[in-house]
Amino acid sequence: MLKDGLFELLEKARTDSDLRKKILETRNARDPELALCELSTELGCGVTVGEIYQQGARYLSDLEDGCIGATEPRKKWGDTYEQFFASIEGMEKK
Repeated sequence: MLKDGLFELLEKARTDSDLRKKILETRNARDPELALCELSTELGCGVTVGEIYQQGARYLSDLEDGCIGATEPRKKWGDTYEQFFASIEGMEKK
């Protein structure tokens, strides 16, 4: 589900614990989403805040279209930003 730039960043972080720490530190920034995008761009994995939210909205829309009989899928399913951090945090626990 992650956009290409976020997926590339996730792959780089998989083997680099210092990078994972930098990524997690972006959550403490005044504008966490922007800080993540700036870090991503510095590392050649450019992504914008708008792309992160657009991807989540697109995923939810596709999910809603495919949910026959369901009234509403969980909104968290479309939160690309939170899913990205869940993946990073999972790496830290290993």
